[in-house]
Amino acid sequence: MPTVTVTRYVTPLREGGSLPGIVEADDLGTYVCKFRGAGQGARVLVAEVIVSELAIRLGLRTPRLVVLDLDPELARYEADEEVQDLIRASVGPNLGIDFLPGSFGVDGQLAVGDEGARVLWLDAFTANVDRSWRNPNLLVWNGDLWVIDHGASLYFHHGWRSGVTDPTKFAAQPWDVSGHVFETCVDRAREMDEEISASLDREVFAEVLARVPDVWLEPLPGADGAGELGPDALREAYVDFLTARLGTRQWLPAAHGGASA
Repeated sequence: MPTVTVTRYVTPLREGGSLPGIVEADDLGTYVCKFRGAGQGARVLVAEVIVSELAIRLGLRTPRLVVLDLDPELARYEADEEVQDLIRASVGPNLGIDFLPGSFGVDGQLAVGDEGARVLWLDAFTANVDRSWRNPNLLVWNGDLWVIDHGASLYFHHGWRSGVTDPTKFAAQPWDVSGHVFETCVDRAREMDEEISASLDREVFAEVLARVPDVWLEPLPGADGAGELGPDALREAYVDFLTARLGTRQWLPAAHGGASA
């Protein structure tokens, strides 16, 4: 991903639990900054990149991503102590999401057809638990639907404390569709499953992981005292998990009135 330098912190977005903020950068762009030092740390940024890249490959719209280089000096100009602490904890590379001026959040039913089915399929595949009517994480911009905020996906990596866990468990883990914004698109998502999944394979997953900066892939202990797992090994682990998931269908919600595959 391209790297740009933050020149000004504009304002916090307090509706986000991790306190993302609007920033300006030296490429004259305006971005939503997801801070490495917030909440659950760098793994949320990793999930954002992976799922955003998968969304693009499934034909969905999602804002452009950049790496935002953050200077600690920016904290000096902020009156809010919480923001000061967040900036100081996030010095260096953070995630920037292109700000879509004039966009608005979705708060009612949409006539989206196949697009809604693709969103539901993506959320089921990546185990995204954060696209309900309480928090749709959808924007409409210039009349088009855009998917945003994927940090609550790929929960399995939060269990990587003593090393990488078993990908087969994630592969078989069902996903609860109840309350999802596009719950009514379940049948269409199943009908489109073969078409959608044809866009993905192990090679695509490797391309997606190559977009994740090394610094966000924090070292983990290896199995049986084999030493630390570095960025390349962790990328391979993510590819293993996604490939295993793609090889099953327990996660794809049942058709209305039917059973899961």
